[in-house]
Amino acid sequence: MSSRRIAVFASGQGSNFAALIEAQRAGQLGEGSIELLVSDRPEALVAQRAEAADVPALLLRPKEFASRELYEAEIVAELKRRDIGLIVLAGYMRLITPVLLEPFAGRIINIHPSLLPAFAGKDAIGQALDYGVKLTGVTVHFVDGGMDTGPVIAQRSVAVEAEDTAESLAQRIHQIEYELYPEVVRAYAAGKVELNGRHVVVRE
Repeated sequence: MSSRRIAVFASGQGSNFAALIEAQRAGQLGEGSIELLVSDRPEALVAQRAEAADVPALLLRPKEFASRELYEAEIVAELKRRDIGLIVLAGYMRLITPVLLEPFAGRIINIHPSLLPAFAGKDAIGQALDYGVKLTGVTVHFVDGGMDTGPVIAQRSVAVEAEDTAESLAQRIHQIEYELYPEVVRAYAAGKVELNGRHVVVRE
């Protein structure tokens, strides 16, 4: 598997996918190359974004498969066929099973809108506002079998202002996501991300 060859998984609008494509066009992914979009919602906007960017897409409906495992086996076969070495989850709204996790262990990353382990799971921005924290942020982490529990690769904080709404805070968090994710993908593609148990070192 080549760490330079990337598949992006997304389920919705694909704003992080679009940011990664823009980063690639600007040379900000370094040796990284987005070779495939995988989506579990063929009707989602991200599929249109992939078509506009001339990125091949694997569009599958999980309900058409007898099990989650068979659905993921189809994906794994395509990933291997394309020699994908890094899976980038960008708003992919499905838990991943060992069928995908095991052959790509240490090669799947995700971005989450909080400073993990705080506010894992759904509606992290709403959770942060409800709790009343003064700082939240963005985490890029490796994916394991849990919900946002994998080793942390990079984090960046975002201040929560007294007048913030979910929408205003989300806007600032998304801007950080669009900056941080390409940085991590670039480092990974260059072989500068080292995973040792729960500890990750990103070399300069």
